[in-house]
Amino acid sequence: MLLLTEDQTRDALPFPDLIDALAKMFRSGCVMPTRHHHDMEVPGEPDATVLLMPAWEPGGYAGVKVVNVVPGNSERNLPAISAQYLLSDARTGEMLALIDGGELTARRTAAASALAASYLARSDARHLLVLGTGRLASNLIAAHMAVRSIEEVTIWGRSRDKTDELVRSLADQFPVKMKTAKSLKEALGEADIVSAATLSSEPLIKGAVLKPGTHVDLVGAFKPSMRESDDDLIKRAEIFVDTRDGCLSEGGDIVQPIKSGLLTPGEIKADLYELCRGEHPGRQSDDAITMFKSVGAALEDLAGAILAYQSVEH
Repeated sequence: MLLLTEDQTRDALPFPDLIDALAKMFRSGCVMPTRHHHDMEVPGEPDATVLLMPAWEPGGYAGVKVVNVVPGNSERNLPAISAQYLLSDARTGEMLALIDGGELTARRTAAASALAASYLARSDARHLLVLGTGRLASNLIAAHMAVRSIEEVTIWGRSRDKTDELVRSLADQFPVKMKTAKSLKEALGEADIVSAATLSSEPLIKGAVLKPGTHVDLVGAFKPSMRESDDDLIKRAEIFVDTRDGCLSEGGDIVQPIKSGLLTPGEIKADLYELCRGEHPGRQSDDAITMFKSVGAALEDLAGAILAYQSVEH
């Protein structure tokens, strides 16, 4: 069985190829049961969580991502999240590959954002603003650069020191102008694409300060209690999602405005299935503000795992 480390997984998933793989999988579809969620007792500390995310193409490939979330690991100086992806032959059941789940998740998440931006961001978008300084920040920059000619990247984080450090570390990695946001409000008013990957419970992105034509990409805030965008953005934006089922139940940026009556499910323009299948044209005017909310889907993991396996095996 093929075993792919974090570095090998990264090398096997270049963004242009991964974005194409996701587009193809959203066009063809796959079987994607509801993910399994189990609490696991850990004596003397908070419960851990086991997540199982299966998906398969009948007669093609099957896979399951296993994620362990252990809050108590912070006391042990260990990561709170451990993940692996097991890919199988869906016809014979043969186990084919074990792929690093953390790297697969980070890259497919960023690739889904870039796939959406290929339909929703203005073709002349040059300035990217990233909110958040975690693992996804560098992935989101690389992914968006695969679909748009980004010339300038601004990064905002709660910690100025941490943000400055990230900007310095990425300056050599990307051939663009890279800077720290001095003011979030100013940065929001200047960006062509705003990509947020935070764990914020309070809205950070103020819709009123965005210029016409901005595309907003919301990746963080994966629980109904979390939110990165405010009501003004919901009022101004044409809204798109990765999957309707996922966003209507999990993403606070969609769940909360629906609960308050500001948004109805029918006002969501399209999801990635409809965009990739040509059932919705995406951006239709230069002045429109577009918003894309993603919470992730097992389909994306499966597409990435197949690509990683095939690129190494062949």
